[in-house]
Amino acid sequence: MALSRSFMTEHECTNHEIRTNRMRASGLELLGLNNHSSMACYSYPYMSSLEEGSANDSSLINPYSDHESRDHKKLKRTLSIADSVSSNSSINSSIISRSSSTNSLTTLPRLHFRDHIWTYTQRYLAAEAVEEATAAMINAEENGAEQEDGTADGMRLVQLLIACAEAVACRDKSHASALLSELRANALVFGSSFQRVASCFVQGLASRLALVQPLGAVGFVPSKLNAKDYALMDKKEEALRLVYEICPHIQFGHFVANSSILEALEGESFVHVVDLGMTLGLPHGDQWRGLIQSLATRTSQPPVLRLRITGVGLCADRLLIIGEELEAYADSLGINLEFSCVESNLENLKPEDIKIFEGEVLVVNSILQLHCVVKESRGALNSVLQMIHELSPKILVLVEQDSSHNGPFFLGRFMEALHYYSAIFDSLDAMLPKYDTRRAKMEQFYFAEEIKNIISCEGPARVERHERVDQWRRRMSRAGFQGAPIKMMAQAKQWLGKNKVCEGYTVVEEKGCLVLGWKSRPIVAASCWKC
Repeated sequence: MALSRSFMTEHECTNHEIRTNRMRASGLELLGLNNHSSMACYSYPYMSSLEEGSANDSSLINPYSDHESRDHKKLKRTLSIADSVSSNSSINSSIISRSSSTNSLTTLPRLHFRDHIWTYTQRYLAAEAVEEATAAMINAEENGAEQEDGTADGMRLVQLLIACAEAVACRDKSHASALLSELRANALVFGSSFQRVASCFVQGLASRLALVQPLGAVGFVPSKLNAKDYALMDKKEEALRLVYEICPHIQFGHFVANSSILEALEGESFVHVVDLGMTLGLPHGDQWRGLIQSLATRTSQPPVLRLRITGVGLCADRLLIIGEELEAYADSLGINLEFSCVESNLENLKPEDIKIFEGEVLVVNSILQLHCVVKESRGALNSVLQMIHELSPKILVLVEQDSSHNGPFFLGRFMEALHYYSAIFDSLDAMLPKYDTRRAKMEQFYFAEEIKNIISCEGPARVERHERVDQWRRRMSRAGFQGAPIKMMAQAKQWLGKNKVCEGYTVVEEKGCLVLGWKSRPIVAASCWKC
């Protein structure tokens, strides 16, 4: 007998539980770690509570994306078909109705195939996350006994995080809250690398759980800034500055961008640089100080008679202060710099906002900015790329985080983010002592903010929509841009050595892009594009 529509939410969670249980088990089995599993003690009480409540409430809240709702409906239809087939056939029966047979033959294989693809993708992500946590815990301890205990603790943290994410996905506050309490006791801010990254994910899961609305409501309750949030601004700015100085991610992007811009400006005397999201919020325009110095010291080329920099951002007063500092610095090196700013976000930026003079060469610079305008509809990003294309720059330099944090499904984003930020926290372990407060500031006021946005936010509030470089390649191609291969692999490796970047960071070339990674895990990717 097919399932009625009023029971759809119950079986969505039932089918979801079956798939995620298999995902967790397969992830452990792939690593040969199933004996260490501690999740057997969790009987998933939230499933019984949902079963009891579903008879009285025909619908539960749905604070999730339309993609997740459509996926749940597909899974519900799959269950209905399977249930219909099983009800019309038994061991002792040799007769199958023509309608059930036809229905199962025409629809069941296709839906099951899609389901298998999703399941095995999650198994792979779960296995990677478990492997990352295990490696981090092993590397964090020095003697054999501590290694064994640390590995077991790390495994349990992974299992608790995944179980908590599942409970949050099924909107069970009571079970998720219990798991969060246990996680808070074990995820230490000054613990191992995985304990520290777990503490950030606990914050994200708690925020997402807090945004769940009462029964019958739809969507997320929008978060509002309060006095406490404004008080944290200074700490966030300090954390950004520490990330820039200690981690090579942003400096690597600036190096590749400036090198590509200098190559495009060979032989040019009138130069115009448009910086989208001026300086990332850094207070001194560090990237452009390096470019100005390089232009002032280049030989065997015509001197730069005029350099114009247009900064795009929402805080005009701050940008003008940076512009005045850059103009004074350029003047000390004999460069004529004209700075101007456009007070606008990227989505509202118009081609006429950028003043272009005849005879000057235009380049556009975007460092960790365009992912913020990637939305479900794709319209916002397409508009921005179309606007840039209308400006006809000689090159567009694009630097973005190289990870898939824009998937439509919450659990998929959760697993991908867990693996990505585990690598970053592992690199911080290698760069700073265990109890260094600088590391805690970077992790809790910079990376934790990104994690919370990826995990807890939906719709317009979710702005940390990082994507893989292959996805950016497809997006740029559809917008009419052509790739301009970056050929500076040797210079990039020299840059790593010159700046004494921690051993473990690597640079690889991937289809004309340069990718900075930590122990083979991609962190940021730089690419160049022309109209």
